[in-house]
Amino acid sequence: MVRSGDAVRTRRHYLMCPPTYFAVEYAINPWMDPAAGVDRARAIRQWEGLRDLYRSLGHRVSEITPIDGLPDMVFAANGALVVDGRVYGARFASAERTPEGPAYLDWFRQAGFTETREPKHVNEGEGDFITLDEVVLAATGFRTEAAAHQEAERFLGRPVITLQLVDPRFYHLDTALFALSGARVAYYPGAFSEGSRRVLASLFPDALLATEEDAAVLGLNAVCDGSDVVIAAEAVALAGRLRDLGYRVHPVELDELRKAGGGAKCCTLEIRDARD
Repeated sequence: MVRSGDAVRTRRHYLMCPPTYFAVEYAINPWMDPAAGVDRARAIRQWEGLRDLYRSLGHRVSEITPIDGLPDMVFAANGALVVDGRVYGARFASAERTPEGPAYLDWFRQAGFTETREPKHVNEGEGDFITLDEVVLAATGFRTEAAAHQEAERFLGRPVITLQLVDPRFYHLDTALFALSGARVAYYPGAFSEGSRRVLASLFPDALLATEEDAAVLGLNAVCDGSDVVIAAEAVALAGRLRDLGYRVHPVELDELRKAGGGAKCCTLEIRDARD
């Protein structure tokens, strides 16, 4: 661990995938418009800026080799869920992304992870699973099946709490909620069903509630290491509130990748390895 001022930052290990083949060739969420086009060179520069920022903060970044024909593979968070060195693989909802699941699981096996699970149920990794100190929050509604929550709970040995997403703009949990620490979160209430809002209010009475304006620029698709928050540059109000709470905020420009519905967290798969 490293200390920054009065805050404690935990060194993290992240897996990322360069956007070598990034494109918007199909539409599987409301953000995607194949007619809009993308500037791949700009996407690569923005991605490299994110990777280099993590390293400047003292984090370790590993990279998986991108595969031609898989333009969304840059969104590494969807590739798996890793808790205590156990790797729960992804099984994508869309045919376009299906090959990503085996590719990411193969990377972990080649990296020496021996406890891996090929899922029976559709799930999109950390896109719909957020790991806290004691529990894992998991979403359903658009991509991940509720049965995958139970499958992950059995494999990982941690309680999994199911939440329901209701706004298609926030098709993954990591577009609507992120962990500030092991027991505190920030989220946009409008992304969740009424019942899930009650669950969140009960579990996290001191949560930071984001506005629709900040959520609509994927401001909640953020990464926090305990003291530093990497967040979309456009989420100005949310960034200010985080600073008021004592966090060091690092705005990043990822608008080119946002054309496919992704931000900082989408590009970042955390490897929680019991060996570290």
